[in-house]
Amino acid sequence: MRHIAVVGTGPAGYYSAEAAQKLFGEDVSIDMIDRLPVPYGLIRFGVAPDHQSIKNVARRYEKVALSDNVRFVGNLTIGEDISIDELTDLYDAVILATGAPEDRALPIPGAELSGVLGSAAFVGWYNGHPDHNEVDPPLDGTHVVVIGNGNVALDVARILSKTPDEFAGSDIVLHAYEQLESANTEHVALLGRRGPHQIAMTPKELGELGRLERAAPRVDPNDLPEEGADALLEPGMRKSVTFLREFAAIPESFRADKSIEIDFDFFAAPVRIEGDGKVEQVVVERTELDADLRSQGTGETYTIPASMVVTCIGYQTPPIEGVPFEHGRGRFANDEGRIMPGLYCVGWAKRGPTGTIGTNRPDGYAVVDLIAEDIGEGAGKTGRAGLDALLVERNVDVVTFRDWKKIEEAEADRAREGSPREKFIEIEEMIAARS
Repeated sequence: MRHIAVVGTGPAGYYSAEAAQKLFGEDVSIDMIDRLPVPYGLIRFGVAPDHQSIKNVARRYEKVALSDNVRFVGNLTIGEDISIDELTDLYDAVILATGAPEDRALPIPGAELSGVLGSAAFVGWYNGHPDHNEVDPPLDGTHVVVIGNGNVALDVARILSKTPDEFAGSDIVLHAYEQLESANTEHVALLGRRGPHQIAMTPKELGELGRLERAAPRVDPNDLPEEGADALLEPGMRKSVTFLREFAAIPESFRADKSIEIDFDFFAAPVRIEGDGKVEQVVVERTELDADLRSQGTGETYTIPASMVVTCIGYQTPPIEGVPFEHGRGRFANDEGRIMPGLYCVGWAKRGPTGTIGTNRPDGYAVVDLIAEDIGEGAGKTGRAGLDALLVERNVDVVTFRDWKKIEEAEADRAREGSPREKFIEIEEMIAARS
């Protein structure tokens, strides 16, 4: 029997478990470990609450989770309740699928001012992540600056701009829903160092901005390349740029009926955030592209008023004691998924924060192929039985998948009308709901 532990129960973790099941059949036992009492990681806490169709992938993970040779071990923290060395002593293979839940720091003066939030904190706030439920975004101001030109930046801009009615069917948590309802936002600026042809925004997310009830996107036509240059783009990117061209053509008469403007500010690099104890404005340098399409400053600067700044500039994996780490890349040091004998990584913990949810599937299958090469038929380790004995000895109260289903049912029961669930935002509430 092969014994595998997967640390992290988001997409990368469950695709790895699925791959192990398919490759090893019944001759494998898989424990899915999570520090939170609830599974699914990025699906629950990262995917926008108004994108419920994307969250449906959790049904696939549930099918894996309900298999006889897979179990969920929630409310177990690596480094506190058990160490990595102890896990590798118990299991033939340990897969780190912890994702990249921490914000990359914004390396400019003023980033420490009150009112400057990372996207992990802001997204976690409106998605009900226990680590971020006490975030208090300053929504009483009128101007928000969002730094970044990817889908997370679009999510932030869209969530800030929606009316209460537009959240129907979403699972945005109540405290965020109520604070956004009374927000005073009038202007959202999306800052990007490069131009329209270098965005990392997908057509679906861009298209949504053009259909908001009270907000209209703005693109400066002068920032757009010659239209013929779009032919060199791959089809998805070409469609995204087509949306930007449509935004640039929106007539002012249409904008006059909208109370929020979403302004795409291309060729713009933030160099300083200013304010007296809290953010008041962002100093931006105009950029241009060199021959290699890298942005470089021109020396020309201007200021943008800002009552809040949300940085969407990437994420990093938190280090774990005893595991080699690449601080510059924000990921575990690895060779195609191998970290050291018996220890592997997958997903964002392996690659850094790149790729979509679906990218994790081939990644998970690839790491299981490596494990098959390395562990053979298994080394007779104790696996699940050894972990259970250790947890009893340490009096660790873990949460099972059956417990999770009770938590899930309780969240559905307390949902406001039209919402699929009202998430518990405190770990203690989650644990209490299982009884």
